[in-house]
Amino acid sequence: MKPEVIIYTDGACSGNPGPGGWGAILRFGEHLKELTGSEARTTNNRMELTAVIRSLQALKFPCRVKLHSDSAYVINAFQQGWIDGWMARNWKKADRSPVENRDLWEELLVAMDDHDIEWIKVKGHSNDTWNNRADKLATGAIRKAG
Repeated sequence: MKPEVIIYTDGACSGNPGPGGWGAILRFGEHLKELTGSEARTTNNRMELTAVIRSLQALKFPCRVKLHSDSAYVINAFQQGWIDGWMARNWKKADRSPVENRDLWEELLVAMDDHDIEWIKVKGHSNDTWNNRADKLATGAIRKAG
């Protein structure tokens, strides 16, 4: 049986596009790891996706992952099957326009390969301690993007 890891991710941007940051918290038993990064010119959605990608890439072995995000963009892609439709239509949305951030979606699919992921939507800026911490990491990273 694969070990369980709990992940909270968040992305943030000052302006959209503008300088952006992302943060992730990985919890495995008593272990806790925080990850963060930034880009000088990006979008909020790219930072949300990057947080998820980097957190999954940080896992050293196949895991059962409970991935928490306040990004409807990320969560709905999996919970509502958007990504399956995009791929079936050769990375086109229902209106036939190209899917934005295809490069990151494809990178995410590769990062997901060895893991069993449960996608959990968290209400943003609520009383969720771990989501609030991921938000602080993301917004703090924006200052480094500068």
